Amino acid sequence: MTSPPSISAIGLHKRYGDTRALDGFDLTVEAGTIHGLLGPNGAGKSTAVRALATLIDLDAGVATVAGHDVGGGARSVRHAIGLVGQNAAVDELLTGRQNLVMFGRLFGLTKNRAGARADELLDGFGLTDAAGRSVSSYSGGMRRRLDIAAGLVLTPAVLFLDEPTTGLDPRGRNDVWRTVREVAAAGTTVLLTTQYLDEADQLAARISVMNHGRVIAEGSPDELKRRIGGDRVTVTVTADDSLDQLTSGLADAVGSPATSVDAHTHSATFEIDSAVIGLATVVHALEAANITPIDLTLRRPTLDEVFLHLTGTGTGTEEGHHSATEPPQRPTKATNLTGGDK
Repeated sequence: MTSPPSISAIGLHKRYGDTRALDGFDLTVEAGTIHGLLGPNGAGKSTAVRALATLIDLDAGVATVAGHDVGGGARSVRHAIGLVGQNAAVDELLTGRQNLVMFGRLFGLTKNRAGARADELLDGFGLTDAAGRSVSSYSGGMRRRLDIAAGLVLTPAVLFLDEPTTGLDPRGRNDVWRTVREVAAAGTTVLLTTQYLDEADQLAARISVMNHGRVIAEGSPDELKRRIGGDRVTVTVTADDSLDQLTSGLADAVGSPATSVDAHTHSATFEIDSAVIGLATVVHALEAANITPIDLTLRRPTLDEVFLHLTGTGTGTEEGHHSATEPPQRPTKATNLTGGDK
């Protein structure tokens, strides 16, 4: 028997004035996986997370998180989840350990258990050496890891991560990516909202793409990439070679016209069905035309291309418009708001 999904949402609706933040939102997230939720600004990602975390009431639809009904069992849902919002919820004046102990006490742990759990998390997140330092001295990546650790004080079944690496440098992002993988490997289901396409590609087993308050595409990263075609080969030649000759000759060889031609870089890109066979076909066609390229690049479609293909440019409502109509938000650290010692 297969395990029931950790998150199930069917037909969720949420309106703020004339703005439909959620407009028939559906989502299924399998237990123990990392699921990416992508979409342009204003697509409804944060609203979906807040609804599933019981921070806002829905106008319509049904949803369960960790087996508990979001509408009728908010208290049980909060016992089962962790939520890390876009802005760090840790206190910069306290040390890393003091922050985690504080969260443990707020969640109802005894003093001894809160201290023991703080030490476990500091060790697991590679922060033991910095445990006694003020958080104000932490790097962005360390601060974000501490924030995620605070969301795991009671070992939630489901962890919501809303834009977890916004503003971090590459080292900080890699630190957070490693942490997220470790969290999922330990059995926690992770729903990750992000605008970084490479982040979703790196972390998520499956991805849902949102626009205008609903999911418009869902699948693994590879499945989504295949929706916009096969591999691409880009041929760059010198200015002395004829770009028209190149494009017409290769179009006949690969059986389709160039998907793009750049006169500035003197290059043309073609879609091919098979990486190895297609690349060999291109090389033979170049030899037959007596053209020696200065660069030959083979690549697969990226999630960036999928994103633009599915959502278009400038789609979605701007975040600022949403914030003008939504009521003030409650604190983003909503983990186990009614938790007790376990």
